Amino acid sequence: MRLFNRSSQYRGRPEDETHSFLRLLAYGTQHILTMYGGVIAPPLIVGGAAGLSAGDKALLVTAGLFVSGLATLLQTLGLGPFGSRLPLVQGVSFASVSTMVAIASDGGVRPVFGAIIVAGLIGLIASSFFAQLVRLFPAVVTGTVITVIGLSLMPTAFTWAQGGDGAKDLGSVSNIGLAALTLVVILLISRLFQGALSRLSILIGIVIGTVVAVCTGKADFSRVGEAKIFALPPVLHFGSPTFGVAAIVSMTIVVFVIMTETTADILAVGEIVGTTVDAKRVAGGLRADMAASTVAPLFGSFPASAFAQNVGLVALTGIKSRFAVAVGGGVLLLFGLLPVVGAVVAAIPYPVLGGAGIVLFGTVMSSGIRTLARVRYQNNLNMLIVAVALGIGIIPVAAPKFWQAFPSWFGVIMHSGISATAIVAVVLNLLFNELRAGNKPGASVFEAGESSLDRFGDTLEDDLETRERHARAGHRPAET
Repeated sequence: MRLFNRSSQYRGRPEDETHSFLRLLAYGTQHILTMYGGVIAPPLIVGGAAGLSAGDKALLVTAGLFVSGLATLLQTLGLGPFGSRLPLVQGVSFASVSTMVAIASDGGVRPVFGAIIVAGLIGLIASSFFAQLVRLFPAVVTGTVITVIGLSLMPTAFTWAQGGDGAKDLGSVSNIGLAALTLVVILLISRLFQGALSRLSILIGIVIGTVVAVCTGKADFSRVGEAKIFALPPVLHFGSPTFGVAAIVSMTIVVFVIMTETTADILAVGEIVGTTVDAKRVAGGLRADMAASTVAPLFGSFPASAFAQNVGLVALTGIKSRFAVAVGGGVLLLFGLLPVVGAVVAAIPYPVLGGAGIVLFGTVMSSGIRTLARVRYQNNLNMLIVAVALGIGIIPVAAPKFWQAFPSWFGVIMHSGISATAIVAVVLNLLFNELRAGNKPGASVFEAGESSLDRFGDTLEDDLETRERHARAGHRPAET
């Protein structure tokens, strides 16, 4: 018996593969454990900036889990024109945190919620037009963006491996050792086993890492008993939203940044899954994003977006089923309704998540590199496009304060390496590949330099192969 029925419209696509319910539950739970820390972090940060009590911050976390679950179901299963129907997990967006903190520090969370509602509606209206830009994302652009997605996530994995922001023992040997243990477990399972067990390597690694953390006193589950068993997220618990022009403008900029990142994630997961992603499908994904973001403040949550680390999990495990992610959305929804279950997952130590994150985020980078390997670099400036876009994209990682002297709206855009890379790569691709005026035949100096390196590498490889053949035949090659 199938868990989900599929219409003939969607039959036969890679993302429509089904499994037994237990496997779907295991694969879906693995997705949620991978991104759980990312979902609960923004509410805690914004709640702290707004001066909320511990109880109110817990409500923000619960609301974030609840809305993220609903958004994931909408994104994966779809409802009419809403949803990409791809294996994408939705969660509270990190891109909006700095802007929300700035707004909340002055007026609390009510103006934050008002700005999100208006900006979400603007994004919802703009989704169809925004999706028409898909043709501006050829392999040279998508490959670069996917690579930067992985690079941008790596600092998060390293911070988790050290113990997480604010940890008293940040960077201790025990924290990094626990992250390393989790990483080694994942690698061993991936190497020694095949099939379902190998695909659950991340989940098994997290479980074993957490068990070791409990045995060594690195995990604390004492507060689990204090959590309620069941609770519905209250509507407008913090009062009616307020609307300020400056807050709305800032949040609208953030929403377009989120849409850029979500577009990149949709294209990335389509590339990994091996399915067709057109403008209509991107528009459906963006509508799901914006609809969830618009409704989120009513429950006390923040803008939703696709989580890039889960794109990496799809690539790593090879589980392409959107139904597995849909079950994960149901698990996330359950966490939002059962605070006691959420409290158990929240107790997973950050170093354990960090060890898993290194694999996941590195896999995203690898997927981008694989896409770039298919790009044609002869007689064009594609190499220059990749070089400049990658350079701009890693600025927020390598030099976080690089844009701090610029206007705030500009900083919001450029501080996200993903959106900055997408903008630079798209613009350069238009100038160098789409606009033919002024283009000259022949390779650029960059391509010529790369060709020289390739010829040197080919010559060296041929020489080594020749020496190996002589050695196997018992001959001694002449000295060179």
